[in-house]
Amino acid sequence: MKKLAFVLALVVLPAWGQTPDWTKVHEEAMRHLRALVQIDSTDPPGNETRVIDYLKKALDAEGIPSITDGKDPARQNLIARIRGNGTKRPLIIMGHADTVRVEPQKWIFPPFSATLDGGWVYGRGTRDDKSDAVADLMTTLLLKRLGVKLDRDVIFISEAGEEAATEFGIEYLVDQHWKDIDADVCIAEGGGVNRKAGKPIFATIQTTEKRPMGVTLEATGTAGHASMPRVDNAIVHLAGAVEKIGNWEPPTEFNDTTRTYFEKLGNVSSAEDAARYKALFDSSKSPAVHRYLAENDPQAYSMLHTSISPTILQGGRQVNVIPSAASATLDIRAMPGEDIDHFYDLMRGVINDPQVKIVPNSANGRPAAPPSSITSDVYHAIEAAYGKIYSVPVLPLMGTGATDKAFLRAKGMQCYGVGAMTDVEDTAKGFASHSDQERLLVEALYRHVEFMWAAVQGIAGARN
Repeated sequence: MKKLAFVLALVVLPAWGQTPDWTKVHEEAMRHLRALVQIDSTDPPGNETRVIDYLKKALDAEGIPSITDGKDPARQNLIARIRGNGTKRPLIIMGHADTVRVEPQKWIFPPFSATLDGGWVYGRGTRDDKSDAVADLMTTLLLKRLGVKLDRDVIFISEAGEEAATEFGIEYLVDQHWKDIDADVCIAEGGGVNRKAGKPIFATIQTTEKRPMGVTLEATGTAGHASMPRVDNAIVHLAGAVEKIGNWEPPTEFNDTTRTYFEKLGNVSSAEDAARYKALFDSSKSPAVHRYLAENDPQAYSMLHTSISPTILQGGRQVNVIPSAASATLDIRAMPGEDIDHFYDLMRGVINDPQVKIVPNSANGRPAAPPSSITSDVYHAIEAAYGKIYSVPVLPLMGTGATDKAFLRAKGMQCYGVGAMTDVEDTAKGFASHSDQERLLVEALYRHVEFMWAAVQGIAGARN
């Protein structure tokens, strides 16, 4: 049945014209990736303009017009467009220009060296997100070089600030350049292909994501000399509240994406794991599965409900002084559609301590946005492209982190997350996105470029 599903999925792809010389394309893509990784664009401070200048130069060399703009000269954004016949509204392909920061002493190879070793390329941004930017760049270049006929304009965006300062990137583009980026659909980071024991096992398409909704717990009490313990000690009450919240399991919620994800995940798992995923939908068995996932698969566990992680504790200034106040920062990732005020009420009930207040952060990083369809023609075209390049099953995914797609979804755009192939084992080894180190298989870059080419043609290629 799985092989038949791939065949049926592939028929939605249009007939293509000239086939790229993939050997040369791969070599060119790796040159671009290494060059971009060697540009330090850690955010903060970003300095993404150096990445944008590189991308613009590559586009200029092919005669592809582009716009560069931003609220800070050092933090520019890029918009390029390949024109279609206008039969359908545009497609955005997007890869951000910044990366998270590094601790160089923890790296095997220098983090901005883009060292090639043992079939891997090492460096900050290899996975998040310069491999996407390169795949988007190569797709844009190939569309122009091969004169591909399109039903949609294809808009290539590389934005600043995704990791820590969206006001310089996607927020600026939405506010100041909406006419230049208004589109029907966007493909950006968020999904990918899971490889285990050297073999691709399944791919994911991110169709929705959690919303960051951080809060602070503020505990108050009476200050005094530490030699005289007090029952209203703010630190004691804060610690109790953090423990209660840390041990609390919020109500389980399923949406179309997560329900389908766990149902399909059972089809590509061992019999033991498949039984667990099936048990998630049985209230008599699910508590034990929740505990197993909490201990063994935190990402899957987070997909079951709005999640809370205590991240920062503050209190006291001197060893012999009981402070009058203490606080804890909690990172909340809300499910799409979560009634956050009701959720705060649930938290208050769990804490059950009048000395502890919940104070929502005044600014949360991403807007609320509805999930994108898992039954659309665009979703199926991406699914078909994964099938063509990797021959693996495809699952819809709810991202537990946050991406810039939220700003576009909030404007009514259908957005889908994709990504390069990564090893499941690399997370435990410390080589994943945002980890102490980061690396990407050379083969993974090559196949990701081929996948993007297939997906864009499937979504935007002319049918006549």
